[in-house]
Amino acid sequence: QVQLVESGGGLVQAGGSLRLSCAASELTFSRYATGWFRQAPGKEREFVAAISRSALSTYYADSVKGRFTISRDNAKNTVHLQMNSLKPEDTAVYYCAAAEESWAGSDYRVYDYWGQGTQVTVSS
Repeated sequence: QVQLVESGGGLVQAGGSLRLSCAASELTFSRYATGWFRQAPGKEREFVAAISRSALSTYYADSVKGRFTISRDNAKNTVHLQMNSLKPEDTAVYYCAAAEESWAGSDYRVYDYWGQGTQVTVSS
């Protein structure tokens, strides 16, 4: 069973940047497609970005396209989310997720494993 641990969240001013990381316990992490989701208070969980297990394919929510970049390093069992030009509406708890598939996409129901989340707060 894969265990995922997110890090890198924090408080940042609007226009700033943060880099989230997700460390996986599974030594064969390259078998898993991964994604980032977020949930703001009082709102439903929202897809942010996804990356295939080969890292050849990525997909972003329209709200973050051009500002966020998802990447992975299978040798280090990590996935990253580089977030630039942050806006107050990006404030949320960010979750890393994994599915033992080549591609998982934007549907949270496809993902089998979830981290505990890391808080991102963007002040105006």
